Amino acid sequence: MTDGPPPVDWQGDPLDCGACRFKRKLGQGKCGPGWACVHDRYAKRIERFFLLNPDLADECLGMPYFETRMNAARLASVFRLTRLLSDPDPGVRAMAVLRLPVTHAQRRMKDEDRRVRIAVAHRLPVEELLPMLGDPDSYVRSIAMRRAEPGMLPVAIHDADPEIRRIVARRIGLDWLDRFRSDPDPLVRREAAGRRPGPFVEDDDLRVRHAVAERGGLEEATRLLDDPEEVIRETAAARLHQLKEGANVDG
Repeated sequence: MTDGPPPVDWQGDPLDCGACRFKRKLGQGKCGPGWACVHDRYAKRIERFFLLNPDLADECLGMPYFETRMNAARLASVFRLTRLLSDPDPGVRAMAVLRLPVTHAQRRMKDEDRRVRIAVAHRLPVEELLPMLGDPDSYVRSIAMRRAEPGMLPVAIHDADPEIRRIVARRIGLDWLDRFRSDPDPLVRREAAGRRPGPFVEDDDLRVRHAVAERGGLEEATRLLDDPEEVIRETAAARLHQLKEGANVDG
């Protein structure tokens, strides 16, 4: 059985099962050229080798090919992984961060590669995420923003990335939402308006006012009955009806 590209080693040379130190596994049906091999260049075959032979992971942490080290690190004893925090390959370092106790993640908060810092952002305790909110990579920041306590988020109200500001508007404390009235991105303002409609009832953007019409109270819905856009007027009227019906039921 063969899948993927032709089986060659990580340098492109032919595989030699006879010279492999794990050749005993071949007779046991736990490896084979073209489908499961620790020396193969194709990552799926390396992964399959370790799934069949997890007991060999510790022995392969120092092998020259980064895919081999990374796949070995998935299954190796955590007591052998600390040295991988300084591995030359960022994927290997990231795997070590994900598996080692969280205290080790703190050592890689300023790693030069975003893949490692992404792993760090996933692993750090919530109370230690504040430095990651200012990471130079927006994806790292987005992970930190989704995990951070709402009280940490005001530092990111003016983040350069509108997607980050949307996350902040979705999670920050209600008292901070009026700060987004002047945000240049209407989708950010819409997020804020969906949670605190009042400050956004006169927004220039149709999408923002529509969020107000959908979520606002009696005052906001009444004001939007005269909106220049028909869809806003209709939504506001439906919201008013909903609010009045709810008041009648409660009464």
